[in-house]
Amino acid sequence: MSIETKLTVDLNADLGEGGAFDAELLQIVSSVNIACGWHAGDAATMQATVAQAMRHGVAIGAHPSYLDRANFGRSEMNLPLETVYAEVLYQVGALAAIVRAQGGRLHHVKPHGALYNQAARDPALARAIADAVRAVDPNLALYGLAGSASITAASATGLRAISEVFADRGYQANGSLVPRSSPGALIDDTQEAVARTLRMVREGVVVAVDGSRVAIAAETVCLHGDGAHALDFARALREALTAAGVRLAAPNA
Repeated sequence: MSIETKLTVDLNADLGEGGAFDAELLQIVSSVNIACGWHAGDAATMQATVAQAMRHGVAIGAHPSYLDRANFGRSEMNLPLETVYAEVLYQVGALAAIVRAQGGRLHHVKPHGALYNQAARDPALARAIADAVRAVDPNLALYGLAGSASITAASATGLRAISEVFADRGYQANGSLVPRSSPGALIDDTQEAVARTLRMVREGVVVAVDGSRVAIAAETVCLHGDGAHALDFARALREALTAAGVRLAAPNA
């Protein structure tokens, strides 16, 4: 008799960024990415957010960025690779220490904003990030845009590469995200965003802004918790995934 394997996906959210729904999101997601102080947050916020995440039993990730508080880490930069390595090492190491001091273990790293998007298309930058993560702990997972240079670099360094998709973002035909400044970047309709996410998770396909079908690997789904209807959307997405028979859990690193 065959045993059916239940489909599993991770549901992650960025926390410690001053969002109004952090406490509520911790009851919905299976993993969190905690800002490391360079685009948002500070040491006290990191410590408090880690404590809350541990109480809820969700997997904890570091969310490093460029040093860019003025623009919330969304300004692209062209830094020397050794600088990127040192800055990622610094941020991830700091959060790892905070987690360890509270009796926990850091599970993964997910770069933020411009650092994330540039690494998705720049193999050298992606490798610098992956090398820094591995230097902190080779057992960490690295979250990156599905099909991108970040996933390739993580695998090449021996890290567990976790392919990420976005519930509320538009995709281009090459699998990259539509820039936030362009039409179709954000999916505002909850029903449409939920339906797209279910298709990515269950079928491995997303429809790009030009109407083409793009194959996509969805091991973790990102929820943005900073919109006006973020909490309602998060609940609707969790309910839809659960109703479809999808188990929500962070991947084992």
